[in-house]
Amino acid sequence: MRARACIILFTYLLCTCLARVHAQESAEAALIRSLEMKWADSYKSRQFAVLSSLIDDDYVITVEDGSTYGKVGLLSHTAKASEHVEVAEFSDLKIRMHTGTAVVTGRYHEGGESAGKRYDYNDRFTDVWMNVQGKWKLIASQYSIAAQ
Repeated sequence: MRARACIILFTYLLCTCLARVHAQESAEAALIRSLEMKWADSYKSRQFAVLSSLIDDDYVITVEDGSTYGKVGLLSHTAKASEHVEVAEFSDLKIRMHTGTAVVTGRYHEGGESAGKRYDYNDRFTDVWMNVQGKWKLIASQYSIAAQ
């Protein structure tokens, strides 16, 4: 009888602990989702200070043609007067949380004008966020043309 009571108590404590861990991960995933949306909004509205605050100094991005850029390269490109982003939106987000790291995959749609020419991209993407000294920072991104 005593062994059964111990097993029930252990099971209850384990389930309670797992529920708390799941709730914490859900809260962290919700935060990462909101940071993705903040990134898209600040990118589209050319809020460079906000965009810069979200990106780690050692950030790297690989774009559709295979070119890679760091934080300065991305911000410099975005700041060009010839760049006008009208649409920047994420969808189908999947967020995988790991200790101090979040991996986000999904779809990205961007449209606008670049050097006087209209463009419309529909990509698949992967973003990697890391908790750096208590703040979530985007450390890597990869964008590729979605298969039709």
